[in-house]
Amino acid sequence: MSRWSAAIMAAVVLLAEHGAALVSAQEPHVLRIAAASDLQAALPEVIKGFEREAKARVAVSFGSSGNFFAQIQNGAPYDVYLSADVDYPRQLIASKLADASSFYRYATGRLVLWTRKDSGIDVTRGLTVLRDERVKRIAIANPKLAPYGRAAEAALRHEKLDEAVRGKLVAGENISQTVQLVDSGNADVGIISLSLALGPALRASGIYVEIPASAHPPIEQGAVVVSASRNKALANQLIVYLKRPDVAQLLHRFGFATE
Repeated sequence: MSRWSAAIMAAVVLLAEHGAALVSAQEPHVLRIAAASDLQAALPEVIKGFEREAKARVAVSFGSSGNFFAQIQNGAPYDVYLSADVDYPRQLIASKLADASSFYRYATGRLVLWTRKDSGIDVTRGLTVLRDERVKRIAIANPKLAPYGRAAEAALRHEKLDEAVRGKLVAGENISQTVQLVDSGNADVGIISLSLALGPALRASGIYVEIPASAHPPIEQGAVVVSASRNKALANQLIVYLKRPDVAQLLHRFGFATE
């Protein structure tokens, strides 16, 4: 099992112990968050501080922003939605499924080309390395569900590589599954979030190069309180907490651009 997969399993175990049982119990004082996968390395530290200050319990589910969007449309019992694409929260607001006054653009994500240190592929050459015959499979997030997948496609088009690499692309459902494809050896390189590349597991096992922001539309990320939340006061308290300078600094440390 790769270090990244082991880290994912540990996170799942922690969620099961700290969150899943609480969610199933439907306790009104437990805050339930649907969070984009690119927050997997950064958000636990944010939540730890919030729980301590708010004297609250938080259950976080990580996944693709598109999947969470669909789940909330279908009544999933989340209190706060942290999306990697601001358009999803805005659509929820437009359909009265999220509170307009709570909307907050908390960060802008960054895109990198990542590979394992033992792959022998020089990603410092940038996206042009994808033409290399040693690159057989390129992992990206599913563009239909994940903003990072759409940004990856845009970057490939910008570099006029989309046709050349089309047959090499493999998709993960979200950005963390995309990482697993590369870390496990099922793909040679991946176009992933800088936030995950800077996490402890990937920082130890891989190398990356940033893809210029000018090569793709900005990955603007938004937070919103779900209208059906049973914990509105606590949910809004979290939104306020995300606006703190120390939280912005923490997100910046994990590669997010913040205002």
